[in-house]
Amino acid sequence: MSAPALSPTDPGGSDLAVFRTEVREWLSGIAERKSATPSGPADLAVFRNLSDDEERRLLDAAREYRRKRYDAGYGAVTLAAEHGGRGLPASYASEVARAELEFDVPPSTELISVTTGLVGPAVAMFGTDEQREAYARPLLRTDLLACQLFSEPGAGSDLASLSCRAVRDGDGWRIDGQKVWSSGARFADLGMLLARTDPDLPKHKGITAFLIPLDAPGVEIRPIRQMSGGASFNEVFLNDVRIPDSARLGDIGQGWKIAGATLSFERTASGSVTRKKGGSVDELVGLAQQVGAAGDPVVRQQLADVYIRAELRKATADRVARAAAAGRSPGPAASVGKLMASDVLVKIGEIAADLLGNDIAVETNPSRFAWTEHLLGSPGYRLAGGTDQIQRNIIGERVLGLPPEPRADKDRPFSARDRR
Repeated sequence: MSAPALSPTDPGGSDLAVFRTEVREWLSGIAERKSATPSGPADLAVFRNLSDDEERRLLDAAREYRRKRYDAGYGAVTLAAEHGGRGLPASYASEVARAELEFDVPPSTELISVTTGLVGPAVAMFGTDEQREAYARPLLRTDLLACQLFSEPGAGSDLASLSCRAVRDGDGWRIDGQKVWSSGARFADLGMLLARTDPDLPKHKGITAFLIPLDAPGVEIRPIRQMSGGASFNEVFLNDVRIPDSARLGDIGQGWKIAGATLSFERTASGSVTRKKGGSVDELVGLAQQVGAAGDPVVRQQLADVYIRAELRKATADRVARAAAAGRSPGPAASVGKLMASDVLVKIGEIAADLLGNDIAVETNPSRFAWTEHLLGSPGYRLAGGTDQIQRNIIGERVLGLPPEPRADKDRPFSARDRR
């Protein structure tokens, strides 16, 4: 079943209303509507705690659904038609996500989101014709899965200080280094890698992007166990990994531009009103009622505060979507949504811990103990997709026009960073 073509001449009006009806009709043909009263303990985890077998089953179910969604025309609605999409504004993608919340469709995972929302679009935008032919559609359809290989032990918030090296080797490249916090790397086919190709340029300019197979000789992947129990993050070691030049994504030295575009996708998604991670404000209010604290004036003030913050977050995400619908890049505004999303998650966890007291650490009631996974996972969201500190720098410098932080190494060659 293919979706009819739409001409988004009125992104917020009649065309969008038609699309809204259309996508729900399609979903009703492949999935049941969600029950108003879900059964079983609530899933309140920010980062899931799953075994490898459970993760594979979850991935298999999500991929089966994503393939149906892509084939029906709802998998890459914002990408240009020549890149496998429909060329519609971001508000249409938001309608797909909102509609999915009403139906019992398989939940997504970080790896699925990175593949379809970050790496797939990056390949479609910056790849050669051959790369688009080989990878863009399989990534967007989840026939292939891809993770990001950006952060390093010494280059997290300051990503441009990365030291993973890619050196020319005949008609290919030789890569050495280490990456960390790579979601889903153990289950991915490909990795979108940033590596330094010219250490004699300033740190932002000597970086190149590559798309490497993760089964290549010299690649070793190790899971990182988090305090919330999950091991979705990984560290990836690259020891004399050899790849052809055809694996390079974009021009030599264009890596920082590609990384910026990819991280903008990520921040927009992180701040989206339709992505549920952890417990919601409604679930928090339900918890306050369960423990008999809903009438406490201090608790009511806390609930009102986090409710207002959540609504402001939704309004910010909608504003970003409207800007995208008008053809404008989300740019630094996406950082506002990301910052507010992590703030709301952390505050919800703190209030839940206050309401539960000692029960936050003792499994006396499964529906309440589930809040432990939220509490332990929510601080990590301040790091995922760019730390809160980096988001504040972006907002301060690019939105508010404040003076930038001093950067002594801004115009110095990367190779001179340790010289006195």
